[in-house]
Amino acid sequence: MVREAIEKTQANSGMILNVALSYGSRDEILQAVDRIVSKAEAKNFSLAALNEETFSRELYTSGLPDPDLLIRTSGEMRISNFLLWQLAYTEIYVTDVLWPDFGRQELYKALIDYQKRQRRFGLTGEQVKGQ
Repeated sequence: MVREAIEKTQANSGMILNVALSYGSRDEILQAVDRIVSKAEAKNFSLAALNEETFSRELYTSGLPDPDLLIRTSGEMRISNFLLWQLAYTEIYVTDVLWPDFGRQELYKALIDYQKRQRRFGLTGEQVKGQ
């Protein structure tokens, strides 16, 4: 199924689909910290330069935008160690539909729900109105 998705979307340029197999975000974060510490010890990085951007460059998703939407199937109300850093301002859509049954119609429902939302990126609705 993953190979088929890759083949069918290889010419697409408008969206990015992330598929994470055997992935754990805590491990990803620890590996990023390890790389930063190693660079600092080798004098290839100053810890004073550490910020969200420099840390993000050490994650597996380096160079990719943070997700706009996370679709959580099976009705679970948790993110299950998935993209813990990257999901900070991601909109979450939860459906009771199980992953094997999640098809085109369910995707459309999630996208329509997402389109109705006001993206605030950590701001309140009042703060967004004031911009």
